[in-house]
Amino acid sequence: MMNKLFFPIALATLAFGSCTTDDGIPSGTTPVTIRMTDAPANYEAIYLNIDKIEILTVGGREEIDIDAEPFDILQYRFGRDTVIAAHDVPSGRIQEIRLVLEEDGNEIVVDGVHHPLKTPSGQSSGVKIKIHDDLIPNVAYTLLLDFDASKSIVAKGNGGYNLKPVIRAIPVAASGAIEGVVTPFTAWPNVYAIAGTDTVGTITNPLGKFYFAGMTEGAYKVVIEPTQGDLDTVVIDNVIVTKGQVKDLGTINLDVPVN
Repeated sequence: MMNKLFFPIALATLAFGSCTTDDGIPSGTTPVTIRMTDAPANYEAIYLNIDKIEILTVGGREEIDIDAEPFDILQYRFGRDTVIAAHDVPSGRIQEIRLVLEEDGNEIVVDGVHHPLKTPSGQSSGVKIKIHDDLIPNVAYTLLLDFDASKSIVAKGNGGYNLKPVIRAIPVAASGAIEGVVTPFTAWPNVYAIAGTDTVGTITNPLGKFYFAGMTEGAYKVVIEPTQGDLDTVVIDNVIVTKGQVKDLGTINLDVPVN
């Protein structure tokens, strides 16, 4: 049984292709750090056992081997994250990242019981995450992978669980965050941040806190929908997210209308 959290920076083994690029970016290498965070879910623990990360660029496919024990992704919420890889990679435009999981060691803990997570897609070709961003020579680049735990776990009829990872890739330097606290916390609300046709959802923790990581700069509408109690939905318009900053909405009382 796994009872410890240990996830050091992984050393990478890269199979470099050509150092030239076809997108106008100067040749060279870029120091890349890949971090991982989580959107909350009502489980006791979710252990992920990552085998490798593949980065597809205009110059070819770069493979980063991960040498670490399974870790509980639920420990990294509300602004916390963990480094899963750090290494220099050829500069150029990123087109896709693939997160490949080990066949064993992925587990979920429910009511104190460990259940294996079946991840057929993650074990073969990997979880494909689309991203289009430029790696500039000698300019450090950090990418945050936002794992949505509540959407990634699928309960089966026989009491088992499947893992179908839902992950956003977020360039840290180009994003901000939104946080707040909802009262009463017993309302267990769903919280959404909406910009145009794009919606990001989360839930509050047992103390009513919510946190949206990696939000693109701009204006959002935040919608808070209680799932318990006789309370109305609250809508907060024109929530402005600024790059590199956390927008704190403070304490939102669902008993008091928000203009």
